[in-house]
Amino acid sequence: MGHDRDQRAIDERFLAVAIEQARIGRDEGGVPIGGALVADGVVLGAGHNRRVQLGSAIRHGETDAMEVAGRLKASVYRTATMYTTLSPCDMCTGTILLYGIPRVVIGENETFVGGEGYLRARGVEVVNLDSEECKQLMRDFIRDHPDIWNEDIGE
Repeated sequence: MGHDRDQRAIDERFLAVAIEQARIGRDEGGVPIGGALVADGVVLGAGHNRRVQLGSAIRHGETDAMEVAGRLKASVYRTATMYTTLSPCDMCTGTILLYGIPRVVIGENETFVGGEGYLRARGVEVVNLDSEECKQLMRDFIRDHPDIWNEDIGE
């Protein structure tokens, strides 16, 4: 029981990094989704959805965190956890699988359910922290910018 509680505390600490990134994205006028790539207790890269800010088709929270982390050895990805404020879309799911990241911690999947089932089927551990803060960030954003949200998920 202690180990599970310790792991949850660690996961909440690193999800907070992704949440801070989501807030930065929101404050820049973008979609409030953040990500952080972490290995051995170190944040290798943290980023946020920058589609609006950069006019990018592919800079989601997770892919931006990967870009910030830069090129890493395959062995590093194999020990990493991707923290993301929202269930990963198909593109981000593919990125996680391509680089062999074995564990994903998501803030919430009430707003959007991405490739969690596929990740699990491919042997990735998926943890949902069911964060009220993550849900509220998305509720406010979708209420205020439904057009940008629909574009972000390809609607």
